[in-house]
Amino acid sequence: MQRPVQITSRDFQLTPAMEAQIRERADDLQLYFPRLTGCHVVVEAPVHHHRKGGPFNVRIDLRVPRAEVSVNHQSADDLAIAIRDAFDAARRRLEDHLRELRRDVKAHELPSVGRVARIFPQEGYGFLETPDNREIYFHRHSVLDEHFDDLAPGTAVRFAEEEGDKGPQASTVAIVGGKRPR
Repeated sequence: MQRPVQITSRDFQLTPAMEAQIRERADDLQLYFPRLTGCHVVVEAPVHHHRKGGPFNVRIDLRVPRAEVSVNHQSADDLAIAIRDAFDAARRRLEDHLRELRRDVKAHELPSVGRVARIFPQEGYGFLETPDNREIYFHRHSVLDEHFDDLAPGTAVRFAEEEGDKGPQASTVAIVGGKRPR
């Protein structure tokens, strides 16, 4: 690391053992991301920590070339666990950042678009029509944010298609632009 690890404690004094644990965990992050240039760890105790213990808040700000990676993690009562969990989350964030740099990130398919062709409100299902004139079944429980009752023939939707027992079906359906105006 180009700069030494910075440790800030708020509302209480960290023990030398806890500071050593933080420095060791920060050094270990370089195994996952060797070009780490800086690390600032902020540990906050709750206002009445001397009576009850945690939850402690641990924030880690990591500097890497041309970016900053931050993690904010809380844990109940035990400072050692809060530190461990925060550094585990930081490691995962660094691994994700490295995958992005390598362009090793999976490209997600964009949701399909269509419109409601037919709907059967009493039965709780309907059919979508795609731009290529296919019909896709959907169920009340596939509609996001409980907007099934807001659907009508012609409503524009986004959907994720999957193969069902009886053909193509929509696993999720969302009204384009949110809730349909009444």
